[in-house]
Amino acid sequence: MLTTLFVVDTDSPLTKSLGVTYFNNYLRDYPKLGEQKTRVINLCDTERYLSQGYYCSLLAEARGHSVFPSVKVINALRTNNSFLWFEGEKLKPQENASTTKELSILLCMGEVISSTNVDFRDIARRVFQELPAPLLNVTLMPEKKGIRVKVNSANLSDVPDSSLQACLDILATSSKSQLNRSRGEKKYRWDLAILVNENEQVPPSNKGALTRFVKAGEKLGIRTQLVSADELVNLSKFDGLFIRETTAIDHHTYRLAYQAEELGIVVIDDTDSILRCCNKVFLHDAFNYHKVPSLKTEFISDSSPETLEKLIKNFGFPMVLKLPESSFSKGVFKVKEAEQLKNLVDELLADSALVLAQEYLFTDYDWRIGVLNGRALYACRYYMARNHWQIYNHGSSRNFSGGFDALPTFEVPRHVLQAALKAAAVVGSGLYGIDVKELDGKAFVLEVNDNPNIDHGIEDAYLGEETYMQVMSEFLRRFELRGH
Repeated sequence: MLTTLFVVDTDSPLTKSLGVTYFNNYLRDYPKLGEQKTRVINLCDTERYLSQGYYCSLLAEARGHSVFPSVKVINALRTNNSFLWFEGEKLKPQENASTTKELSILLCMGEVISSTNVDFRDIARRVFQELPAPLLNVTLMPEKKGIRVKVNSANLSDVPDSSLQACLDILATSSKSQLNRSRGEKKYRWDLAILVNENEQVPPSNKGALTRFVKAGEKLGIRTQLVSADELVNLSKFDGLFIRETTAIDHHTYRLAYQAEELGIVVIDDTDSILRCCNKVFLHDAFNYHKVPSLKTEFISDSSPETLEKLIKNFGFPMVLKLPESSFSKGVFKVKEAEQLKNLVDELLADSALVLAQEYLFTDYDWRIGVLNGRALYACRYYMARNHWQIYNHGSSRNFSGGFDALPTFEVPRHVLQAALKAAAVVGSGLYGIDVKELDGKAFVLEVNDNPNIDHGIEDAYLGEETYMQVMSEFLRRFELRGH
């Protein structure tokens, strides 16, 4: 049998009609020896950190009581940035109702108790699913492509006299219901957001891989949700963020990673990894310092005749020029003669204070070693695009990329694997893809990629479902280390 406690910190007209337990009594009298399964509906004021309302939910969780709202929801509402985005949604007006202006409603246990003549039931249900709290003030802001919703906690004093009976009826009914959890629904301890961009031409993971990440997370007790950047306005409700959108420093991927770290949320990949991997100047300087085997590389800061002559003497033709920030073979150029070198250096220095010059080494394929927390996860050989010197040929839609081989990591040549692991250690302990060229028994690290490709049918071709279980298991490990 389930016992429901309504815990309050102040008197109101509702408390006179509803059997309640005051916070001090809950603090003193619970848990009870041999008590039945207990659910706490926390009606205290939770807006202030370390208030009685905050401690009510915190103690309830410590005592093994089911509680609404949870501490996680309280913290999400306290940030004053609790926005939800319902893309494609429109308000459903009744006759003569305006749906173009901001509207405010009051929710009690996910049901509308004060509103205009617009049907809010579907929106109220979705808001309560995202932020399950007994009383919520909700502001609806209709926009062209959907509805932006601002959510704040509400108090008993916010319930108007005209709605007291309706609120009382809802609370009385909720004491006997399953609230936000249907019978047989699996309980998840952790919530993970996977950041994706449906409009990205070459995303780090295809739909098949994303589906498998979600299923792997669920097997480990992690509720996993695919979200866009617009949907992460309320990042604090998640325990983890997994970035599966191509990262850049002056970009929302970096800003969201930074925000996650500030909130104490587990994030892969972290801001340090993004900073280090996105800039090849850092990587190659670090490779030199840590003696990671790599191709001969120099930094260019001007296009003077002396500088260009030195490049030609040191590298010869062809040579490779790279922008410090580039991905998927973009910003990488093969230079064949002096005039092209001068023009391209001038062009690239207009965008970046430094440009990388690197020796040219053609191989039929590049190794890609996936590394997670210092361990090799997968290995692939990526072959050059047809009639091209790189894996990706952005000038050809027909032959955009070459073929691949997926191998077990124990079949990777030892010198290639050691070079990859040494390069990954330079960056950190996240999820990386290390590109390595191999020639005459020697390995040359090209770069370390944060947020590397994991596509169904390619990188998972050897390990299969275990690829996704390994990644989700690392999130689980980090969640457990961080604590609830």
